[in-house]
Amino acid sequence: SAVGRGPEVPFRSEAYSISAIARGKELRLTLSALEPAAGPPAQDLVFRFGMSGSFRLCPAAELPRHAHLRFLTRESPPRALCFVDPRRFGSWRLGDAWQPERGPCVVSEYQAFRENVLKNLDDRAFDKPICEVLLNQKYFNGIGNYLRAEILYRLKIPPFEKARTVLEALEEQKQERRKKDPSLTLSKKVKLRQENPDLLELCHTVPLEVIMAEKQLLDPEHSDNYAAFKNWLQCYLVPGMSSLRDHNGRTIWFQVLPHPLLTPPHLGTSSPAGQRPRKTRCEKSLQLKADPEAPSPKVTPHASRQRRRAAVNPPKSEEKEEKADGPRKGCARRKRKATAAPALPEVPLCVRRSCRISARRGKGDSACA
Repeated sequence: SAVGRGPEVPFRSEAYSISAIARGKELRLTLSALEPAAGPPAQDLVFRFGMSGSFRLCPAAELPRHAHLRFLTRESPPRALCFVDPRRFGSWRLGDAWQPERGPCVVSEYQAFRENVLKNLDDRAFDKPICEVLLNQKYFNGIGNYLRAEILYRLKIPPFEKARTVLEALEEQKQERRKKDPSLTLSKKVKLRQENPDLLELCHTVPLEVIMAEKQLLDPEHSDNYAAFKNWLQCYLVPGMSSLRDHNGRTIWFQVLPHPLLTPPHLGTSSPAGQRPRKTRCEKSLQLKADPEAPSPKVTPHASRQRRRAAVNPPKSEEKEEKADGPRKGCARRKRKATAAPALPEVPLCVRRSCRISARRGKGDSACA
């Protein structure tokens, strides 16, 4: 189409076939002429679907919106196989090479996928929470946002548990099973694995559930089929579940469990349902100031503090003070203070205050007169 962002496909043939193979989140189409001798050489295209990309087969006269690439059939009336991508996050490129940074497929290359994860646990990527590592296509090629939520929910794994901690426990569990039952037959091992799958096994079987029932689950245009997909979901977008944003800005859905790692400090003030955000220092200080029951400290009058200081440090004699001060500036003022009249009997503080108030009143009365 005129608005498609992908490259032009240099393939022209009156009669050709299309075959496809998937690997994780990528799909490779191969266009082959029915008469190889007379037609062009085969052409490979590798697709990435982004958030909303999909293929749709429809009548050529009723093309859907955002059909960015179209393959027409020779039927009458003709149909079109369309690559539809409303958000334009998807793409295609020429050639048969998969992306080099993507690991083995969780569905079609399960053993290679499992080995790739377990032998690289020392990678710094596994320092992150398990919910974020499950979206790392270098190790979990094929796992997306709704799949990670369903996998973690089935195993009751806290989403912000450290990935290495979760995955290292798989090998320990495997060794314990071998020690307990070294004489297990292959059929019993398979049955035990099906009854108690681990994280990597669910990364293989949960996508298979969707693939096996994709005609009923993954067609949002038909409300009945999409309703079946929503019924299949146990955690993702399910009412009653909690959600938070991870470091990558992706929303993770999960069930709140009594586990301290469910409230990660790096997610700001957001917290799962039923938990309060931590109070800041300002809030704590405001709470202390506003508490009426908190005992207030006793305030000592200024005069009493002066008396205590005078009792501890008695005033020096006039002669010593003159010698210490010497000819410095401002000493006259200090000398006048030192040669003040002898102290009178102490007057209570309340009496002094009443005298000052009466004096002000008298001044005010005289001024008014």
